Amino acid sequence: MSSEPFVPAGFEPPRSMVTDDVRLEPLGPQHNESDLAAWSSSIEHIRATKGYPDGGWPPAHGMSPEANLADLTRHAADFEARKGFTFTVLDPSSGDVIGCVYLYPTRSPEHDVQVQSWVSAERAELDEPLADAVAAWLAAAWPWERPDRHGR
Repeated sequence: MSSEPFVPAGFEPPRSMVTDDVRLEPLGPQHNESDLAAWSSSIEHIRATKGYPDGGWPPAHGMSPEANLADLTRHAADFEARKGFTFTVLDPSSGDVIGCVYLYPTRSPEHDVQVQSWVSAERAELDEPLADAVAAWLAAAWPWERPDRHGR
């Protein structure tokens, strides 16, 4: 990873993205129950999603609510520390968690951010539209110029 800050000192990270199909907001402990339900019902779908290069997440055996809460708390702390930005993907009509978007530093010298996203198996038709909307959002609202979308 670069010794440069992940985002410039004066940059204010966007806290939402809205399309007709999804609403993004920073992932946090308040999403624990719905987040756990979304990903634990879709483990194989998420592992097969284009853009997940290692296939190691989510854990095949699942996670306890307490472990998931710790993970969400870590993501929220990364967001506040500007070390990484994880967004929950919400259904705009119900408010239910249907996926996640991760913006984190990369080790690749060709890229300045790695971007991953998933949606639950029930909302699989949104995989590509979400990834494309996030790509457009990155270009319009974020400081990075060379995102690694892991083949998307």
